Amino acid sequence: MSLTRRDFTRTSALTGAGVALAGSVGALATAPNALAATDTDAQGPAAANGHGRGHEGVGYGPLLPDPKGILALPAGFSYRIITHSGKTKLESGEFTPSNHDGTATFDGPRGATLLVNNHELKGPRANWKYPVPLTEGLVYDPAASGGCTVVEVRRDHVAEWVGIAGTSTNCAGGSTPWGTWLTCEETEDKAGQNGMTKDHGYVFEVDPADRRANRDPEPIKALGRYAHEAVVVDPKRGHLYLTEDASGPNGLLYRWTPPHGFRHGRGRLRTLADDAGVLQAFKCFDSGGRFVDDLSRATRTGTVYGVDWVDVPDRDARTTSVRKQFKDGQVTRARKLEGMWWADGGAYIVSSYAREESPVQHDGQVWFYDPGRRTLTLKVLLGVNPDPAKDGAFDGPDNITVSPYGGLVIAEDGEGVQHLFGATESGRTYPIARNELNIGTEQEPEYSEFTGVTFSPDGTTLFANIQEPGIMLAITGPWKRQKRG
Repeated sequence: MSLTRRDFTRTSALTGAGVALAGSVGALATAPNALAATDTDAQGPAAANGHGRGHEGVGYGPLLPDPKGILALPAGFSYRIITHSGKTKLESGEFTPSNHDGTATFDGPRGATLLVNNHELKGPRANWKYPVPLTEGLVYDPAASGGCTVVEVRRDHVAEWVGIAGTSTNCAGGSTPWGTWLTCEETEDKAGQNGMTKDHGYVFEVDPADRRANRDPEPIKALGRYAHEAVVVDPKRGHLYLTEDASGPNGLLYRWTPPHGFRHGRGRLRTLADDAGVLQAFKCFDSGGRFVDDLSRATRTGTVYGVDWVDVPDRDARTTSVRKQFKDGQVTRARKLEGMWWADGGAYIVSSYAREESPVQHDGQVWFYDPGRRTLTLKVLLGVNPDPAKDGAFDGPDNITVSPYGGLVIAEDGEGVQHLFGATESGRTYPIARNELNIGTEQEPEYSEFTGVTFSPDGTTLFANIQEPGIMLAITGPWKRQKRG
C-alpha cells in the first residue's frame, strides 16, 4: 500500500512539522564541516584546529600517538591485535586472509566472543597473496578469492577458521536476530567474467556457532543479485533492508518482504525459492508530495522524506543490472549506500559521499528509516572536506554501529586521515581512534579505511578493522555514557 501525500503530511504534523527525528540518536551533525550543524557549529579559535565548541565535554579527550605506529587512542585506552593478515594463522595452518571488512559479534561458548569477519577480495585468487582458503565443503565458487572467517576470542586465546569461501568482494553485511551473519557480495560479476565460474552479487548466510550449517553454501537469490553492501533485519515485521554501493546510475535502497507464512530462523533463508517474497526499491518524496530523485538533495539535518516501495522487475538481473531496470522518476538513488545498523525500531543507513555523479556534493550522510511511519530522516550531514590530509575533520562514513553508551560510532572511509569517531545524541562529535599505519610512502602517506566497527555483546570491547593489510583490533578503556550536551 502506497504512503499517500495526505498520510505523510499528517505524519509530519505529528512529528513536529517534519523535523522531529525518529529514534534516539537525535539530530546528528558534525563540526566544523557539517553543512547544517545544530549545536555543533564551529566558533572561535578551536574551529581553525578542526574542532568546534561541540567537542567540549564529550568523548574521551585527544588522541595520543601510538609508539607502535598502528592506532592512536585517548588516554586510558588500549588495543589488542586479534588477527593480522599474513601474520596470524587459521586453525588449518593458512595465514589470515587480507582485506578485513564488515564484522559482527556473537556470544560464544564458555564466555567467548565469536566474530564473523568479511574479506573484501574481488576477482581471481591469483590476484591476492592471502585469499580465503578453499576449505572443503565451504566453497561456493573455487575461482573466487573472498569469503568470511569466524574468530573466537577469549582473554588468553584466539582461534580463527573459514566460515565460507569462494565468494567475491564480501564487503559489509549484517547480523540477524537469530544469531547468524549475512555476508554481502559487492559485485555483479557473472560466470565467465573476471575468471568467475558462477554468478556473483548475492547474499549468503554464515552461522558462527555451527560449522556444519555452513556446508555446501548457496546464495539467497530471493534477495537479488546486485552490488550488495549491507543488510539489516526488521525483527518485528520480518523485512530485510539492503543497500547497494554502485554508480552509473547511483545505487538503491531495497526492501525484501517475506512470503506469507514464512518464519525466520537459522538457515531458513537458504530454503527459499529464488523468486520468494517481494524485492522492492525505495522512492522518496518531500512533505509537499514532490518526488526526490537523489538523497543528496537534502541539505539540512532533520530533513524528512516519505518512502514508497517499487517492485523490482528482474531481481536476478539476467540481462540488466537491477538499478538500471528503473526509469527516471521511478525510484530514488544515492551514491555510496554503505553501512546499516538496526536500532531504535528502525535502520540507520549511510551514504558515504556524493560527487559529480550526484545532484549535490557532500562527504557523508546518515539517515534513519522508521518503518512504522515510513519516513526517512537525515541525521548526519558532512560537507565536503577541503583538506582530508589534515587531522580533525571527519568525512566518508562507512560502517556504523549504535553504541551502548549513546549515539553512533562511525568508521571513516574517506580521503587522507582515517578515524573511528562518535556522534552523541545531540549531534556532538568526538574522535575515538586514528589509523597511524602508513601503507604509502613518507612523501605520500596513505592510510587504509576503518571497517567492521562493532561492540562485543557485553559492551566492554569495541572491535574494528584496518582494511589493508587486514588487521582486527579490540579496543578497551574507560567507556562512559556520552552526554547529550
